[in-house]
Order: sequence, then C-alpha cells, then structure tokens
Amino acid sequence: MSRTPGTPRTPRTPGTTRTPGTSRTSGTTRTPRTTPRPATDGPDTPTAAAPTAPASTASASTAQAPGAPAPTAPALPLLRRFLRQEKSDAWAVRLLPRIVFGVAALYTVITLASQSGSAFVAVVTALLLGLALWLLRRRTQLLLAIGVSILAIAFTGYFSAVGDAARTSEDAGATVTGAAAFGYWALAGMALLGAWMVKEHPGRRGITVVLADVILVIASVVGMFLPQAGVPLAFLGVLGVLAVRGSSAKAVADRARQALDRLRTRKASDPSDS
Repeated sequence: MSRTPGTPRTPRTPGTTRTPGTSRTSGTTRTPRTTPRPATDGPDTPTAAAPTAPASTASASTAQAPGAPAPTAPALPLLRRFLRQEKSDAWAVRLLPRIVFGVAALYTVITLASQSGSAFVAVVTALLLGLALWLLRRRTQLLLAIGVSILAIAFTGYFSAVGDAARTSEDAGATVTGAAAFGYWALAGMALLGAWMVKEHPGRRGITVVLADVILVIASVVGMFLPQAGVPLAFLGVLGVLAVRGSSAKAVADRARQALDRLRTRKASDPSDS
C-alpha cells in the first residue's frame, strides 16, 4: 500500500507482524528482531575469550625454579642401604668399619675390666682420662699442664718407691712411710692450681706447669739419696717457679726497673758528676 501525501501516518501497534511479500511503508517503525539464545546456568552477560599465554611464558612456568631441590626418588631404608654397601653411598661404607672396631674395642675393654678389681679400676680410670682429654682437646695449655702433671706424679712416685726400697735393703730396721710420694703429688697439684689461680698470667700457663714439674722430678731424684731434703727442695723449687712466672714477679721486676731508671736519671742530672 502507498501513502498518500497529506494523510497522517498511523502508528503501528506492537505485536503486529509484517506479512511476507508486503513492502515496508515509509514512516512505520521496525520492531527489533530477537534471536533465541541457548539456556545457560550462568548470568546473561557477554563473556570474553580467555587470553592465551604465549608459548615462552607457559614453558617458563612449567620449568623448575633454579633454587628448588630436584625431585629425588624415595630413599631406601637404612637397613637395606647398610646391607647393600654401595660405593656411592658414603654413609653405609663408613658405618661398617665403625661398627666393627667399636664392637672389638668394647669387647676388649669388658674383657680387661672383668679380670680383677684392680684391672676394673684401671680401665675406668683410663676411660675417664680419655674422656677428659677429649673434652679439653681445644684448650692446649690446660691439656699440656694436665699431661705433664700426670707424668710428674708417676716419676716422683717411682723415684720415691725406689729410694724407700734401697733404704729398706740397706737397713732392715728402717721405717718406710711413703710420705715423700704424697708430698710430691701435693706439690704437683700445687703447681697446676697455682698457674691457673693467677688472673693475669704474663706467660703461658702450661709452660709454667712444665717448669715446675721438671724441678719436682729433679727434687725427687735428690730425695732418693737424701730423703730429708727431697720434699723441702721440691717445695722451694715449685714456689720459685710460680713466683717468677706469675704476675707478682712481673710487678716486682717492673718496680725494680723503674727504680733503676730513676737512679740513672738522677745521676745524669747531678751537676757534681760533670
């Protein structure tokens, strides 16, 4: 149908459809066409395609970080590792000789200690001494002092016993008390404690104990022939070493040096000498 000029346009009611084959009259509005959408559970919002990551980023994400530990296979049980004794397994290779030598040492110690009471005491003493030496392995001066003191005690005891035996063989009525050995042992302990009682020791404390023990052994040799002079001579020798090597001797030497310097300055400034 054609529109005649001058006649107003009749509005198109919503709901009326356009029949096929008819031409669209100018002035009539076109209803929007709706297309059916598939029913979805999500909201009716436009979805955008997910951005695809580049290949380099994907390969970098799958690659392992440099600081992360490498994936390893589960470790074998300890017993299986020990029985296999693979050369690449350092733990299993080192453990076998340690176990063998440990069992052998334990059996030897038990056998020696079970022979008699004195053997048991000797074994326990040796174990305690070894433990003390292992604990003091970093303190060389104290370790040196203890070792030398033990040697000094052994030598002085031997020399005093030899002297007592010689006097007994010469005179059957001679009384042997063995007090000299205890005196030497007490002086050895005095030298060891005296070196560490000084708060500010000028020299090495271990060397001080070595010098005192050497004098102690020499005095015990003298005591083999002169029993009355052995212990007093050892006491004076140990006391002299501690005084000379201690801070008191250093203070006395400093004061003497200062006094000599003052006398020299007085003589140099005295006009009567010129």
